[in-house]
Amino acid sequence: MQRYDAIFIGAGQAGPFLAARMAESGLNVALIEREFLGGTCVNTGCIPTKTLVASARTAHVARRADEFGVKIGKELTVDMTVVRDRAHAVTMKVRNGLIEWLGNLKGLTIIYGHAKFTAADTVVVNGEALAAPRIFVNVGARPIIPTFPGIKEIGYLTSTSILDLDTLPRHLAIIGGSYIGLEFAQMYRRFGSEVTLIERGPRLAPREDDDVSIAIRDILAGEGVAVHTDVSEITCSSKGEHILLNADGVSHDVSHVLMATGRRPNTDDLGLEAAGVELDARGYIPVNDRLETNVPGIWALGDCNGRGAFTHTSYNDFEIVAANLLDAEDRKVSSRVPAYALYIDPPLGRVGMTEREARASGRKILVSTRPMSRVARAMERGETLGFMKVMADADTKEILGATILGVEGDEAIHGFIDAMTARTPFTDLQWAVPVHPTVSELIPTLLRGLS
Repeated sequence: MQRYDAIFIGAGQAGPFLAARMAESGLNVALIEREFLGGTCVNTGCIPTKTLVASARTAHVARRADEFGVKIGKELTVDMTVVRDRAHAVTMKVRNGLIEWLGNLKGLTIIYGHAKFTAADTVVVNGEALAAPRIFVNVGARPIIPTFPGIKEIGYLTSTSILDLDTLPRHLAIIGGSYIGLEFAQMYRRFGSEVTLIERGPRLAPREDDDVSIAIRDILAGEGVAVHTDVSEITCSSKGEHILLNADGVSHDVSHVLMATGRRPNTDDLGLEAAGVELDARGYIPVNDRLETNVPGIWALGDCNGRGAFTHTSYNDFEIVAANLLDAEDRKVSSRVPAYALYIDPPLGRVGMTEREARASGRKILVSTRPMSRVARAMERGETLGFMKVMADADTKEILGATILGVEGDEAIHGFIDAMTARTPFTDLQWAVPVHPTVSELIPTLLRGLS
């Protein structure tokens, strides 16, 4: 049996960085990965998909060139082979950077294979037993594929397999109207596909407030995406290159179907029961404020712990555990201000509570909203869709949450993230003097609307 000071199962955005910190502190560490270093973000998530988003936006801006006085002079075409290869090249650059960095760290051993617990301190990988007093699970998540008539016969795509497409779908149907489905819907519409988006619920982006969901639907519909919500029954069948997708009696002749119906944690084949690690009803590993599982000596990091399904929350998991184990600090998950972005165009930046959550909290709240048409940067770029919104506690002046759906909203939202992290009352920020012309310059005006 090979013994280590720490074992990491999975090499997403938490495990490798914590493993590196431990190795640099003189510990002997094993990092086990069944496929690729970098996890979902690097290989099938943020890095390749946002590279594709950039290509789609370039096509969209090129089609609008005449509005800006720029004459392209020929019909726009999109070479999907180049688009795909560019995304792959960016992924490989990041992945290879991780391989080089981690592979050269003294005290860190990378092992490729599938790890399975046989005891609370022992795993088996490639037929070899490895033991350590500390084991960190960072195994991520994978797409959920719901069952409905005909789905197994049509050769559907997932958010992973669609990255390999090198041809433009004639008509892409997307099942699922949350973040993944929304990004791919706009992306492929801009590439030139006909796109139909089908959502079982009453609205798109169901985690968001109604005004945000409505605005997102209007943005996609304005670009020609056909949106169907409240769909209760879906069936499909295929004949040659044609897929007949039936949604509540409405038939769609499509060429490709993307399943974007959520993700599930990769915890079902790790032998966690042998270690005594508990799972919740959805397969996530419950953790405490320090990311410890119910079994001493075992931590769960990243998507598989259900405490955040983003690269930045996974990386913050690493920061929390590193601070607690290596720096004698006491950092907690509950201190994290929740924030994220949706990379449609214009993007959505979100932090803290939605307005619905704020009103349900029982507080007396203040709400201020301003349209993006008031933002000079948006007017200059001819991209005035969307709005800004902020909620605050009327008594404490604490900022409870904010939304920026608009050009550069994913960047401008950080003004609110920083303020909420520092617990700065909105009254201290409403007289700030921001740089003009930027998106963030409207934030003080937005905050003054709370008074």
